[in-house]
Amino acid sequence: MTMAALIESPTAKSQLRSGERRIAHLEILQDLREAEPIWRNLEVSQFSTPYQRFDFLSAWQRHVGTDKQLPPSIIVAFDAQRQPLLLLPLVLGTESGVRVARFMGGKHTTFNMALWQQDFAASATRADLDALVRGIGELPIRIDVLAFTRQPRHWRDLQNPMALLPSQPSANGCPLMIFSPGAPPSARISNSFRRRLKGKERKLETLPGYRYCMASTDTEIKRICDAFFAIKPLRMAAQKLPNVFAETGVESFLRAACLTPLTDGGRAIEVHGLECDAEVIAIFAGVADGHRFSMMFNTYTMSESARYSPGLILMRDIIDHYAGRGYTSLDLGIGSDDYKRLFCKSDEPIFDSYLPLTTRGRMAAIGMSSLARAKRFVKQTPALKRSAEMLRGIMHR
Repeated sequence: MTMAALIESPTAKSQLRSGERRIAHLEILQDLREAEPIWRNLEVSQFSTPYQRFDFLSAWQRHVGTDKQLPPSIIVAFDAQRQPLLLLPLVLGTESGVRVARFMGGKHTTFNMALWQQDFAASATRADLDALVRGIGELPIRIDVLAFTRQPRHWRDLQNPMALLPSQPSANGCPLMIFSPGAPPSARISNSFRRRLKGKERKLETLPGYRYCMASTDTEIKRICDAFFAIKPLRMAAQKLPNVFAETGVESFLRAACLTPLTDGGRAIEVHGLECDAEVIAIFAGVADGHRFSMMFNTYTMSESARYSPGLILMRDIIDHYAGRGYTSLDLGIGSDDYKRLFCKSDEPIFDSYLPLTTRGRMAAIGMSSLARAKRFVKQTPALKRSAEMLRGIMHR
């Protein structure tokens, strides 16, 4: 349903006199089916990340968001001709008595963005963003805080307009690899590293049916997903970590997204595996948009084959696969695990914005911002990070 049919303000009207592609009014939709036509049309411009695809986030909302009692609160900004300029895929929840709007997808999205009409994104000003935030505050549904976390500062050489608003660096970084078109394979992974991986792979090549697979059929996808959900709990238990994939709805969401076909022939989540006839040896899965592959989840076998670094071998195959298809970058998701630095030598700058809309929200935004800054400090201080990891291990024994 459309909760707020229309808002217009003197600010919006004055903006219209200065240019056609300005925000004139907002609507807030609480029904994914109602938002779908606008959403899919904005996807065509591709100024959003693959995490903001309707097929991806609608699967998350069905299986996870609904269970967590996070109703959709999808905000669409229009110009004076009723053409959509941007769509914010949000959910609204209550946190310690405060009404907080966050991006859909929860912790399963590495990057969060609005879906932007590209020309508007390229020309948006701070005045446009201030008008958007004020307009959200005037909608006839109470939102105390906009908690917009893990936003990329740039996407495909264009600044994210949300970076014009007050922000701070996110608590965690995102390791990034850039591909140079036409560069030799050694520019992505050095010849010496490739030789080391090939030496390990020779051990795996003796296994009957050894192969790399980008899953393209439902049967292949189900087989590799079955292996992931069997292996991952064992591996997390061995690391004394909680099994986040056991949370309600998560497995159903991931399976659904892996199986959801896209119009370009891909899937909402693309699945890669190293296999032999006896088992799936390693698994990586992530989202892709023709320019960037972004890893979401991975694991590898508990068998003797784990000795030969199957995850690194699979990562090499994935890098070569997407580089061969003309992609320009690859990221390995939030976090600074050692294996990521073997491939990714830089980081994607990401930021958080905590924007209060009410008096109650002002104190909550200060608290959220302070907590995020403290987490970042711990993550970037080796001694504190080690202590936090030890404490986490003790708590989950």
